[in-house]
Amino acid sequence: MAMPAGEIEALIKAALPDAQVTIEDLAGDGDHYAATVVSAAFAGKSRVQQHQIVYAALRGRMGGELHALALQTSAPV
Repeated sequence: MAMPAGEIEALIKAALPDAQVTIEDLAGDGDHYAATVVSAAFAGKSRVQQHQIVYAALRGRMGGELHALALQTSAPV
C-alpha cells in the first residue's frame, strides 16, 4: 500500500507546524521517499532525536504504508 507524498508532508507539518518539508519520491512507487525537514524544534537535539520526532509524527506508518524514508533533518540557520 503506497502513501502519497502530500500525506507524509501533512503528518510532519501537523506535528511540526513551523517545518519546511521537502519530499521526493525516489522510486516513483509511493513507497520509497527522501525527506528534508527543517524545524526550530530540532535546535539543540541530536540527529537521532530529530529523526525520532519525525518518525513519531508519521504515527506508526513506517514499515507499513511507508516502506522507506531517507531522512535529513536540521534546525534553521
